[in-house]
Amino acid sequence: MLWKVLAILGLVATSMTASAAGDAAKGQVIVNNVCIACHAADGNSVISANPKLAGQHAGYINKQLTNFKSGDRKNAVMTGIATALTADDMLNVAAYFSANKMTYGKAKENGKGSLGEKIYRGGILGKGVPACASCHGATGSGLPPQFPRLAGQHSEYLVTQLTNFYKGERANDPAKMMRTIAGKMSEAEMIAVADYIQGLR
Repeated sequence: MLWKVLAILGLVATSMTASAAGDAAKGQVIVNNVCIACHAADGNSVISANPKLAGQHAGYINKQLTNFKSGDRKNAVMTGIATALTADDMLNVAAYFSANKMTYGKAKENGKGSLGEKIYRGGILGKGVPACASCHGATGSGLPPQFPRLAGQHSEYLVTQLTNFYKGERANDPAKMMRTIAGKMSEAEMIAVADYIQGLR
């Protein structure tokens, strides 16, 4: 199933400029001047509404910044920030954050055997929701650059993104994959799987 999805999305990688390399040292300068307040100096945000970017795939970070700048992904704060960045700036920031190590979190209620684990590893059969692991990997490491690393991400941020996909307020997912998946999930299911992912490592 995963390989069929990848075949459909075969051209996505080129749009994410995964092959372009950034300069992490230059990226650190930008981060210290622009990104630090929300994402922390190393990308391990302590604000649960803001994503951890440390260890995220560079191609994925670059795509999101590019989408914020173009308006393909909506967020008033990030659009303003991305608009001021050049294409090289984005690559450099992505290179810096991706080179750092994420600090992992813990699941509050959804550990082994939980609803969150069942959704992540097996999906929701009755609703046609595929296992998150099929694209994001058994350990949440993702599949660069199409599918982001999720392990250790703040559950609050993940629930917000799933909700945004559900409502169609976030629409920069290739082939409407996440909008389709989130559209079949209940709020309780989103919260459970996000909590499980927060504890993944």
